[in-house]
Amino acid sequence: MKKIMTLAAVMAVTLSAGAQTPEFFEPYKTIDLRLPSVPIFVNDPYVSFWSPCDELNAGNTCHWTDDEKPIDGMLRVDGVTYRFMGVEREYVLDQTLLPMADEEAWEAKATTKKQTGTGWTAPDFDDSSWETKKGAFGTAKEYPHVNTPWEDANSDVYVRRTVNLKASDIAKDLYVVFSHDDVFELYINGHRVVSTGETWLQGETTRLTDTMKGFLKEGENVIAAHCHNTTGGAYLDYGLFVNSKTENPDIKKAVQKSVDVLATNTYYTFECGPVMLDVVFTAPMLIDNLDLLSTPINYISYQVRSNDGKEHDVQFYLATSPELAVNTSNQATLSSLKSENGIKYICAGTTEQPVLAKGSDGICIDWGFVYLPQINGTVSLASTLEVESVFANEGKLPRTKISVASTKQSKNPTLAFTYDFGKIKTGSNFAMIGYDEVWDIEYMNQRYKGYWARNGKTIYQAFEELRDNYTDIMKRCRELDKRIYDDAFASGDKMYAEILSGTYRHCIAAHKLFEGPNGNLYFFSKENNSGGFVNTVDLTYPESPIFFLYNPELQKAMMRSIFEYCRSDRWNFPFAAHDLGIYPHANGQRYSITSPDADGGFAGNMPLEESGNMITLCAMISMLDGNTSFADQYWDTVKQWADYLAENGQDPENQLCTDDFAGHLAHNANLSVKAIMGVAGFAEMARMKGDIETADKYMAKAREMAEIWEKDARDGDHYGLTLDKTGTWSQKYNMVWDKLWGLNLFPNNAMKREMAYYPRKQNTYGLPLDSRSDQSKTDWIMWTAAMADTDEDFQRFLAPLYKYINETPSRVPVCDYYNTKTATRINFKARSVVGGHWMKVLMDNFDKNKVPSTGITSAVTDKDFEPMSYYNMSGVKLSSPAKGLNIVTDKEGDAKKIVME
Repeated sequence: MKKIMTLAAVMAVTLSAGAQTPEFFEPYKTIDLRLPSVPIFVNDPYVSFWSPCDELNAGNTCHWTDDEKPIDGMLRVDGVTYRFMGVEREYVLDQTLLPMADEEAWEAKATTKKQTGTGWTAPDFDDSSWETKKGAFGTAKEYPHVNTPWEDANSDVYVRRTVNLKASDIAKDLYVVFSHDDVFELYINGHRVVSTGETWLQGETTRLTDTMKGFLKEGENVIAAHCHNTTGGAYLDYGLFVNSKTENPDIKKAVQKSVDVLATNTYYTFECGPVMLDVVFTAPMLIDNLDLLSTPINYISYQVRSNDGKEHDVQFYLATSPELAVNTSNQATLSSLKSENGIKYICAGTTEQPVLAKGSDGICIDWGFVYLPQINGTVSLASTLEVESVFANEGKLPRTKISVASTKQSKNPTLAFTYDFGKIKTGSNFAMIGYDEVWDIEYMNQRYKGYWARNGKTIYQAFEELRDNYTDIMKRCRELDKRIYDDAFASGDKMYAEILSGTYRHCIAAHKLFEGPNGNLYFFSKENNSGGFVNTVDLTYPESPIFFLYNPELQKAMMRSIFEYCRSDRWNFPFAAHDLGIYPHANGQRYSITSPDADGGFAGNMPLEESGNMITLCAMISMLDGNTSFADQYWDTVKQWADYLAENGQDPENQLCTDDFAGHLAHNANLSVKAIMGVAGFAEMARMKGDIETADKYMAKAREMAEIWEKDARDGDHYGLTLDKTGTWSQKYNMVWDKLWGLNLFPNNAMKREMAYYPRKQNTYGLPLDSRSDQSKTDWIMWTAAMADTDEDFQRFLAPLYKYINETPSRVPVCDYYNTKTATRINFKARSVVGGHWMKVLMDNFDKNKVPSTGITSAVTDKDFEPMSYYNMSGVKLSSPAKGLNIVTDKEGDAKKIVME
């Protein structure tokens, strides 16, 4: 099989540890785009750590869920230490005045009876009618240390705790720590000091200001809290602690000079006094090398350069924390020093190790282990204060501990690495960081490791392989950076190239690759921040352009499991499923499954949406492969879905579509377009198989549906949101396939009419999804933009989108669902749908790269049929022969054959 836009073939690798060149620290192109969150250490939905700040040392790195996951970096120059990544710890809460439930099951007066006002928070309030209960309160199946169940929706819990304090206690640096789900308030002797609004957070801290400490008194104090649960999980836990942190040596802040994000590399440059520091974070996720794509190890390359022409004494420092391996901050961890094949590793994970236990959306992994190897340097396991103090004072690490057990976040040690350059003018090296999930995914109740470990490879062997092939891999990463940038630039401009460069890792890291039953390849997406579903078909659909371009095998690997599931006895519907479960459990659809409604509809599923998606994607794969071998494996299912589309897609009932977040909608015009394209896609595949009768039948049906659609959807100078109402509009992004495939299904210049209308509806930050609101989706904007006839028209859609990404105040991996007037995130983040940004590149490179069909093999020459008319594979007349295969008719018009041009 030939791959469209195939990257460089796998080359023989040579031992190249430490063999760096200056170009490794220079981005292929400088980038002006300010990403709202910058990829630092990424591989899959759990190994996904980002910097949400303009400056790398302005805050801690975070998981895409916003949970802080610190990775720290410092450079010591001539005895002066500069912090270039992360921030100094503000506190060490190791003295308890009022414990939380991870220390003991505390007792308090509590009630769930609604309280009015704030009188219940006062020290003199009569709480004798309240019960004495043990904390924490909440949903035991969802949260740890719950001693009193409380989980009713739209309910409240009120808690009063007492603590006796001395004047010397009040004089200390005090913090309240709290965990809650949802709305939380905390009071000190009747005075409110914390109010969260509706969020659900664990291990949050508030330092008591002098004003807040003024509410405290010698003797008995009342620390009261109220939590309201809206729906779902509920939780309340809080305590009072002393910060016993001592002063660190003076650590200066490095001055960040630049940041450039390309497909696989993030480049930073810092000024550290008389030395410049270049740091490159590389995720070697090469889309055509499945072993590298799936290996959960990243490089951190670093280079120092004297900026005054003199030699300087330089030491490099990198560190992380067990927090990378926990879901909640109060989980107990065990960190240890290990040795394998002569290499020391510092690793950390939870003591519980609940492997694949949790299936949910906005959570972090709490099984497996984060690793920091001594490769090219030394490592140490010790407390954060000790490690940073010794490094700042001496330029080295303290003696390592063999193991450290921690029962709470404030007790977590630091996993540290350092490399001593000595006295130099210039020098470079690299470190590595990795995460072994042990078991990565559960598919149909069977556990699987990631693809990289399918043959028993250990994380230690993986580290050694990446060490030994560093130079080769870095070169290939740079080649991919160049390919992604250049392809986008050729299809658009610098803005387009920067958007695609900045969202490549974002897209790939929302997946897990593994080898499943019968040695088949599976590539599962997680619907991050949108339900957490596995392999949601209406994510597989919008993200498809990047995979069609660079590795269609990964597209098949997403679709294969859906076909297998829908053909099994687990699924008994005449349409495609929505998903396979809640990540990491792919054991069957978890989105609402319903039986037929009274009117025969399926309101809880997405019948037209997902069936149209799957058939359209199958048709694309067939065109790229030049045969229908993938679709043939599931042909009866594909045909069943095509028949469903043909029967129900003309005027959709009240069915959900991929834009369900915008509300349910009957007679959805864009959903009807999807159904029409699905029917046409089936016809195209039948034609490739040589089944002309079936092909003609379904293509005729698609054309009939398109003609009816054009009349029903027409609303003057555009086409409506629905088929039954005027005065509305929507993006018809599903129509892009009609242009891509050259079918011209929709008559009367429908596509041109729509595209001429959209510019009038654009806002500052992009084209809204439809007339109902100012919200939009970045993937659909780029699909719509790909239908533009000219580069100038394409730019009209692209420029506001670039402006949105560059200016949004929502500091998360690009949110695809946002407000086009304010540039603020509405919902979603770190979702794989950004793969849809590649639609224009796919459009520009489709015809010249697809493999000619082998379904019909007879050929004729020009002189056999004179005069000749040329048609494409769907019977649309062409003005001249196209590349590839053409249908040719004789002068009577009734002898059709295929000719190679």
